[in-house]
Amino acid sequence: MSISLNGVGLIHANGQVALSAIDLRVRPGERVAIIGPSGAGKTSLLRLLATSLRPSAGQLDLLGQQPWQLGARQRQQLRARIGLIHQAPPLPPRQRVVTAVLAGKLGQWSLGKSLLNLLHPLDMHGAQATLSRLDLAEKLFERCDQLSGGQLQRVGIARVLYQAAELILADEPVSAMDPVLAGHTLSVLNQEAAARGITLLASLHAVELALAHFPRIIGLREGRIVFDLPPEAISTGALDALYANEQLQPLPASPAAAPVTIQIPRC
Repeated sequence: MSISLNGVGLIHANGQVALSAIDLRVRPGERVAIIGPSGAGKTSLLRLLATSLRPSAGQLDLLGQQPWQLGARQRQQLRARIGLIHQAPPLPPRQRVVTAVLAGKLGQWSLGKSLLNLLHPLDMHGAQATLSRLDLAEKLFERCDQLSGGQLQRVGIARVLYQAAELILADEPVSAMDPVLAGHTLSVLNQEAAARGITLLASLHAVELALAHFPRIIGLREGRIVFDLPPEAISTGALDALYANEQLQPLPASPAAAPVTIQIPRC
């Protein structure tokens, strides 16, 4: 089992309950989209799976290990096997794109190799090949502060692709991209997961992208799982209940879904 959560809860330091009694199983190679209204707990769940946050209750197993029963060094080794894609990638403004992409291997390289890479990129061909999959090869030597928001997101994705992680966690990875580019980028992520047989979890605010690109959809609301279904089994009523009290707009249902109007939140 790639991911297993049993009765997992998360309470932030300010007392806010982010997740409650989460039971979840994700097998190796599964591709899962997490949807839900703002404040549902999507980011908290991904940060918990990335071991950036420690559960307040329950048991968490990742890639065959229980991270919070490991020593600090072993937990760091586990983190090197997990690729986390941020909505706003934490890239230094003056850093060149090639260095940002190659940083995906820092958790696997020795200290000496990592320092050398900062002075002289060690695998420019590998970085450029990864960027070309996301239509960014020409940005190899540009500084990160010269890129648009959507380009920065794609650099963050390229870094995780170059990392060759066993588990990819993507937090709103295409929120700054137009619909066509967002669809292409999600296709690249799904192709990577399928080709290497690795697990992919992505939180998405755009419901239509989740339905179009992922074979399993988890609906999260108020820190609890509301449904866990294939896209063709998700009804208008289920989405209405998930996004109750949010501003909605109608959108045509996908061909695979029932012939009804799907209500989705504005992106």
